[in-house]
Amino acid sequence: MNGARASGRTAGAEAGAAPKSRLVLVTGMSGAGRSSALKTFEDMGFDAVDNMPLGLLWALTSGQQQLSRDLAVGVDIRTRDFGVDPVLAEMDRVMSGGRIEVQLVFFDSSDEVLQRRFTETRRPHPLAADRPVLDGIARERQLMKALRDRADLVIDTTDLTPGQLRRMLTGHFNSVKPNRLTAFVMSFSYRNGVPRESDLVFDVRFLANPHYELEMREKTGLAPDVGAFIAGDPRFDPFFDSLTRLMAVLIPGYIDEGKSYLTIAVGCTGGRHRSVFVAERLGEWLKGQSLNVAVNHREAVVDSQGQQGAAP
Repeated sequence: MNGARASGRTAGAEAGAAPKSRLVLVTGMSGAGRSSALKTFEDMGFDAVDNMPLGLLWALTSGQQQLSRDLAVGVDIRTRDFGVDPVLAEMDRVMSGGRIEVQLVFFDSSDEVLQRRFTETRRPHPLAADRPVLDGIARERQLMKALRDRADLVIDTTDLTPGQLRRMLTGHFNSVKPNRLTAFVMSFSYRNGVPRESDLVFDVRFLANPHYELEMREKTGLAPDVGAFIAGDPRFDPFFDSLTRLMAVLIPGYIDEGKSYLTIAVGCTGGRHRSVFVAERLGEWLKGQSLNVAVNHREAVVDSQGQQGAAP
């Protein structure tokens, strides 16, 4: 998750003060997942409104001591009276009352993925008219730059599945106990690129590689013999000890900052052996720190015996 800067719901609140109502403005590039995000907000108990005219935002929130429910509002280039300056002005206007916590979430994705999504759905880009989709994407990216720069949270959905996006939003915005951090640990292959949504990245390609052992090649890091092979590398224990000591320093700092969601990516060459094993071990350690933890393997399709299954 590139540039994640969201603060926790209670960050900055006075001790003992009642939590403020929340207004989340959901915006970003067309096709980057804004509509799916609004459905997730609705499932979390927010009132979710898409493409509400900006002029109604102040009318909806003015004079309110608190909103009856947290509110998520989708705004993009299709919104009536949309403009970057009006969006930012309305945000500042609502925030000036001091009664409602306002956050701006920006959804982004690579140009290639956005183009593919429009092509697959056969929908025209709102700014492309009779021109190629990429022209519309380029124009929109230029128009939205100031909003992206102002965002409290930027979520890049290039490599995210709908389930991963849902878990990420739930980690950030679901009402959780104070000082409760959600950690998402994922393994990946460097051949396919570093996950764009990652906050921390660890490269484990220095560990002994089971790929060169024929009896282990088709297995994953979940298989007991593969795990034993990796753990038997004399460099593993010092590395993992250093990794957990580093996390023991970082986690309290993230919690004090108000961070509610942390994405940790662990990479190796193929994304099936070393990264899978280390991601699982790190996930277990993080659970022992009383965190909410989810572990996912981007490249490895794993069956119950730790074998590499067929890709879906």
